Amino acid sequence: MLKPLGDRIVVKIEEKEQTVGGFVLAGASQEKTKEAYVLAVGQGIRTLTGELVAPSVSVGDKVLIEAFAGVEVKDGNQHLFIIHEADILAIVE
Repeated sequence: MLKPLGDRIVVKIEEKEQTVGGFVLAGASQEKTKEAYVLAVGQGIRTLTGELVAPSVSVGDKVLIEAFAGVEVKDGNQHLFIIHEADILAIVE
């Protein structure tokens, strides 16, 4: 498993194909955000005074992220993304 550094977070995007009347929509017409599950969280980011600010998400959270956020990596047979905490728009409850 990957261990992210700083304010980075490893997520697995929940893939959903959107259909209208049985037709798969083109990539450009799909949503601008994606739902993902948090798999690993870095220790946080340091302020100018050296204080460590912990991330506001934890492993297992379902989050909403920007569509083109992060870097895609392959860990074994899984396709994962490493994103910054700032790329997370909301926690889905």
